[in-house]
Amino acid sequence: MTAHGTAHTGGRTGALTARPAGRHALLVELPDAERTAAFHAEVLRRRAAGALPPVEEIVPGARTVLLDGVPDPEALARRIADWEVPPVTDDTGDVVEIPVRYDGPDLADVAALWGVGPGEVGALHGSHTYRVAFCGFAPGFGYLTGLPPHLHVPRRFTPRTRVPAGAVALAGPYSAVYPRATPGGWQLIGTMPDPRPLWDPARERAALLTPGTRVRFVTAGDATAAGTTTGGAAAVADTTTRADTTTGADTTTGGTAAAGAGPEAGA
Repeated sequence: MTAHGTAHTGGRTGALTARPAGRHALLVELPDAERTAAFHAEVLRRRAAGALPPVEEIVPGARTVLLDGVPDPEALARRIADWEVPPVTDDTGDVVEIPVRYDGPDLADVAALWGVGPGEVGALHGSHTYRVAFCGFAPGFGYLTGLPPHLHVPRRFTPRTRVPAGAVALAGPYSAVYPRATPGGWQLIGTMPDPRPLWDPARERAALLTPGTRVRFVTAGDATAAGTTTGGAAAVADTTTRADTTTGADTTTGGTAAAGAGPEAGA
């Protein structure tokens, strides 16, 4: 059974498709990233208010939200088709500051694509507030939206066999910080001096960047001191220690699997 609805998501009327994924899961497909973020926020709001049937896991993707551990997926599909979903506002969610040295090997290429000098890339990139849309690829790797369309850049034609941990990168509509050394094809514009807080298995919430979290990139040296933040999450300290490997297991909001992430969601 597949349910189709016209839910009012993100301030606009948009088609919503909900289909069972196995016996106890529901995959909700939405038209775009904006309405996916709004629907994800509404699911969390309703669960916190006790207005959502039992759901064990909520996993957002680029244009999907997977609801797992649902007793009756078909009944839930019928309910959500009629939801009123307000848009996500820029002032909701915790804020994490990421310190960056804008020294990436692709800085000049990105500057050329943007039509600015290499020295202007950092100020332009840091002038926007981002939001974690979903996580995937590697533990702690968050896909951040918020870059205006005219600043979207393509992936590199030839991926690198190794991108160091802490690399600040761009691809398509997304910004990201690599939490561990991996292959990757994104444009590298900078370095987070100490990427270890991005994924800390010893922490209760292992991933620092979880869906819905707002993110600001600040020039290294200007970041908020560790333990203070605008929204309540732990801010990232500005240190010069580099960590090129990180270990840890997958989690619902910060691990390797993002349902329906789409072809642009690789790293």
